[in-house]
Amino acid sequence: METVERIKQQIAENSILLYMKGSPKLPSCGFSAQASQALMSCGEKFAYVDILQNPDIRAELPAYADWPTFPQLWVEGELVGGCDIILEMFQQGELQPLIKEAAERAATNEDQE
Repeated sequence: METVERIKQQIAENSILLYMKGSPKLPSCGFSAQASQALMSCGEKFAYVDILQNPDIRAELPAYADWPTFPQLWVEGELVGGCDIILEMFQQGELQPLIKEAAERAATNEDQE
């Protein structure tokens, strides 16, 4: 499968997806640590892809997303942004309802399948 196809599939299959360096429990950079911490504080499950384990995705995603840096948060197929945007939204109380609503819609969709 082509890398871009795999990226599209990951984004389509996961309503809340964080492309990051490392994992939420063992992040490999400060920005990924802060982004995953903010997401975990929202209290919903989310998927992640460790780009250090997937160098093809690390190379292709910035061009696909038109976003040069990691981490990248995708919610319901839309790029939300990177660490600064995630933290700003979290501090302003905008991230929590976005994540909660996406998780609720994903759960509803799973129930209907």
